[in-house]
Amino acid sequence: MFSKLSIRLGLLLFSILLVIEILLYAGLYVSLADERADEVIGQLLARGNTHRDVLEDHFDGVTLNHVVMMESASAFTVVVTDGRGGVLDRSGDVDPALLKDILHSDEETVPHAGRVLESGWRNHEFIVTDSPLTLEGRHSGHVYMLAPSSMIRETVGEMRRRFLSVGAFSVLLTILVIPFLTRFITRPLIRMKRVTEQLASGARPSGLDTARSDELGDLARSIGRLSNDLERMRAERNEFLASVAHELRTPITYIKGYADLASKTGTDEQSRKKYNEIIRDEAGRLNRLVGQLLDLAQSDRQGFDVSFTSVSLSSLAESVFSLVGPAFQDKGVQLSCRIPEDLIAELDAGRFQQVLLNLLDNALKHTPSGKEVTLEAVRSKKGLRISVTDEGEGIPKVEQSAVFERFYRVDKSRSRKSGGTGLGLAIVKEIVEAHGGTVSAESRTGGGTVITITLERRREDGTNPARG
Repeated sequence: MFSKLSIRLGLLLFSILLVIEILLYAGLYVSLADERADEVIGQLLARGNTHRDVLEDHFDGVTLNHVVMMESASAFTVVVTDGRGGVLDRSGDVDPALLKDILHSDEETVPHAGRVLESGWRNHEFIVTDSPLTLEGRHSGHVYMLAPSSMIRETVGEMRRRFLSVGAFSVLLTILVIPFLTRFITRPLIRMKRVTEQLASGARPSGLDTARSDELGDLARSIGRLSNDLERMRAERNEFLASVAHELRTPITYIKGYADLASKTGTDEQSRKKYNEIIRDEAGRLNRLVGQLLDLAQSDRQGFDVSFTSVSLSSLAESVFSLVGPAFQDKGVQLSCRIPEDLIAELDAGRFQQVLLNLLDNALKHTPSGKEVTLEAVRSKKGLRISVTDEGEGIPKVEQSAVFERFYRVDKSRSRKSGGTGLGLAIVKEIVEAHGGTVSAESRTGGGTVITITLERRREDGTNPARG
């Protein structure tokens, strides 16, 4: 039950509001209670001072009796003493112990404005004020006023009951408001939960409130972008799987078909030899495809691991030429190298050898016999530029930005003839970017293609590994 966010949020808001209400009501209650007590004490002292002033103007038996009779009809008690502490008169009975304390206070000097002898209404039965009586410049006694503390306690009790009623109503109102408040807050989250469930099921999400300008609106827009990315990734995945299935099925079909032909009774030796050569070629093509797929899988999972070392590009080119040279000679394509012997770069020699092999192999596939392929490397202001130029049929301009995508081929009909898988340039792009560089293609139909790799100079943090 308490695992739902709306319930936990509601309980949290209720607890916070309840604590705030309790603190506010407690503070207000104490403040009003003390204010009411001070008001009663002030009135009591003012009443005593009034009686004192009357007695100072007319100090006789009639006036004294009038003061006592007046207070006899009220809830207060007045005690008038002489200068020696003797009781002249009083309006009601007073506890002897309290009266003794009052008379004992006559030994102290009291200001003419009077004073409060006892204000502890919570713990004492009476509140007591003292108004000194002065006749002809001499201290002649006191007018003591006593008010029962129950007066204040009853007032405060009534106020407490009202506070409890208001507090109970506030708590009830809070309980009623909290569900609507939490629903208002969690409704967008619930809607986003449904959207994520739609995403998980593969459906196109709907119902996102992207028009909001708050954090929930930002979250909704982020989910929308995530949905678009997932949709694109699903399409790319389906296309990738379809391409992989097609590329694997083709050589497997050839291998199975020619193996059946070679094993048939009556097949002559020359035909069997031809079929075995085709099987070897298709097996080699299948092996290359699987290796490239493994490379791309590694790149997708954690990127290509590169270990930078200082490498002579001319020496690296010689090792690559020794591997691809026979294929160029068989096809009659000239292979040229324009790399200064003193040109050094900081890169992963093994990975970059794979880059050059893929680029030269791609150039060879698309360059007719009698033409030339050139590998060139030069220093630039930013670092190093390496290019492979062929004299093939070229790439249409609208397709030049797509040649580095996986399984992309400019001419789909030539894949079987050239033996290409559409993965070589994609692997080149991944490795070059792992080196902190960029790769691009520039071509014109019938005028050949130039694949250019740009490696920036390495900074102090070790990125961008080219060095002039």
